[in-house]
Amino acid sequence: MNALASYRALLRNGPLARLLAGEFASGIGNWLYLVALMVIIYKSSGPALLGVIGAARILPYVVFSIPAGMIADRFDRRYVLMTSDIVRGLLMLVLAWIAAVNGPAWAMVVVAVLATCFATLFYPAIGALIPSMVRDETEFGPANSAWQTLDMLAFVVGPALGGLLIAGSDLTAAFLLNAVSFGVIAVVLWTLPSGRARPAAETARVVPGSSAAPPVADTPPVADTPPVADVAPAAGGPLVPEQPRPPSLRRLPPRPIAGIFAIDFVSSFVSQSVFVLTVLLATQVYRSGDAAVGVLNAAIGVGGVVGAVAAGVLVLRRSLAPAILLGAGGFGAAVLLLGFTHVIVVGFVLISVAAAASVGIDVADTTVFQRVVPDELRGRGTGAWMSVTTLFNCAGALTAPILFESVGLAPLMVGMGVALALGGVAAVTLIGPAAVREPTEFERELLRAARLPVFAGLPPARLDHALRHLKAVRFHAGDVIIRQGDSADRFYVLAEGHVTVTGQEAPAFPARLLRRLGPDDVFGEIGLLTNAPRTATVTADDDVLVLAMNGAEFVKLVTAGPGVASRFLDLYRAPAEGEAGGPAPAEAPAAA
Repeated sequence: MNALASYRALLRNGPLARLLAGEFASGIGNWLYLVALMVIIYKSSGPALLGVIGAARILPYVVFSIPAGMIADRFDRRYVLMTSDIVRGLLMLVLAWIAAVNGPAWAMVVVAVLATCFATLFYPAIGALIPSMVRDETEFGPANSAWQTLDMLAFVVGPALGGLLIAGSDLTAAFLLNAVSFGVIAVVLWTLPSGRARPAAETARVVPGSSAAPPVADTPPVADTPPVADVAPAAGGPLVPEQPRPPSLRRLPPRPIAGIFAIDFVSSFVSQSVFVLTVLLATQVYRSGDAAVGVLNAAIGVGGVVGAVAAGVLVLRRSLAPAILLGAGGFGAAVLLLGFTHVIVVGFVLISVAAAASVGIDVADTTVFQRVVPDELRGRGTGAWMSVTTLFNCAGALTAPILFESVGLAPLMVGMGVALALGGVAAVTLIGPAAVREPTEFERELLRAARLPVFAGLPPARLDHALRHLKAVRFHAGDVIIRQGDSADRFYVLAEGHVTVTGQEAPAFPARLLRRLGPDDVFGEIGLLTNAPRTATVTADDDVLVLAMNGAEFVKLVTAGPGVASRFLDLYRAPAEGEAGGPAPAEAPAAA
């Protein structure tokens, strides 16, 4: 499945689409409010309080993220988000009033700090709610990519709107607009289905109906964690039922978690370092003045959007190890090269690449995290992750300027680039098999189809692309799959069940049996190869699952490798010759 198909599948998930759209509007309001707040504080009190605002955006996440995660697992996550949004919306109204009456700057700082404290509820709750709203694990990656794309777009749009309001000298409107955005998302959250954490034993990986395949069958629930034993021996007594252990982060597999944290902590440190260094790069290295700081920050937003979209393609693969390695390598290379350029245009490009790779890493390791951590622990897990990641953000912001002055730009960037590369290798090594998602039922059928003799000799890349265009279709006993005389439009691989192929020499003649087909047989190719109407009728004997490919894609497939089309025709000639002298061999493929 391609990225566009995955995004279309997400849009068909109404509750998730509404949530993402609402949070996008809220994200724009947040950036809009932050720009206005910084300007007001700077105009009223100078640069001294700007550092306080910066700290106020960070420290509450260190202190309150873990308790916020516990709340997200204990209560309905929709209500946790609604509480956070409604309280922050009310606080935005307070800020608007203070700004309108030219109130003291310290009062605005207090209200902003309080708003940030309630904002700590957001990330654990949203980080746990989004994966619970998708249909199965195949949509974890696309949902994370969509969320990151919208988040980075908000990073671009919000400050731009803030700049327009600043130009119009109407900063109070920024707080009012942010309050409205919080109200919008609160209404959206009210309309969503329950977001209460589900015990691992009740969490099913529903493969049918996923974005990777159309509905093909009902699948029984599969627990996220192995079930505990039914009974356990009591000391000196009879067997008694063993009580399930309460969920705990300590029960998570340590190596994959360590791998996720290994790359994320390095990425967080370097990302915040680059963000802080944009001021020094613009003024001291590129000598382009204060205005260049905004240009380089725009590069972060542009690169972030590109990276989120690109990650939506990479995370469709079953293994996320290549995405992590590519992200770490690209991020590391861009940061390293930043240490050796003194041209702002080149710096803009490199910072964009670094931001894109950073977002790609975030989408990939978040997806792995969601696979490893069961739903009932995702709030706490996200809270703990957020808390420690924030510390690494702080470390990057504090140490990057000091290292810039003490060791110089080139050694600093080389060191961070190497650290990213090593972090990527360590992450993939530690995560191991957890980076690979179990194949869905549909993917298993594709893997089996790829091994059929009829596809032998095709270039692997072309075959993989073609197989992704197969669609699973079910028929019931007695259904006509192909009717003689109809125009040829599809090629079929029989995955399950049996079919009967019949033909009529003329409309007045009775239909005669040509052959019967079973699993792994193919049919429907002759009409496509010869551009002729169907030569036979194919009817389901029992419940049948076929993998269907449209005619245009099939023609591309058979022209991709030498001898493929002739092989199909040879397979046709054998049963055709068999028909002339009697019944076709049972193993011969259909030619319809």
